[in-house]
Amino acid sequence: MPKKIDAARKSLTKALKKHAAVVGSPAVSLKKAQRVSAEVREAANEYAEAVYKKTAQPSPFAELTQPGLEATTLASLEAERDALAKKKTSKK
Repeated sequence: MPKKIDAARKSLTKALKKHAAVVGSPAVSLKKAQRVSAEVREAANEYAEAVYKKTAQPSPFAELTQPGLEATTLASLEAERDALAKKKTSKK
């Protein structure tokens, strides 16, 4: 395994272990959870970049879905929120 890919993999593994420790604890601090989540994303991006530079293969994480609501549902909710806000301000 090339050195840069191996180093990026080790960094990603370390970030995932740290993330699991933080979010798996009984009392999870929101800021701490957000911080370690950002570290995992950064490490995953670095790994994907190292793989791409060596092999020209796309990110192995490209098709992962984000947890939460689907984009269409979010767009619908945002439109409804904006319409309600507009209606509320026009009544004043």
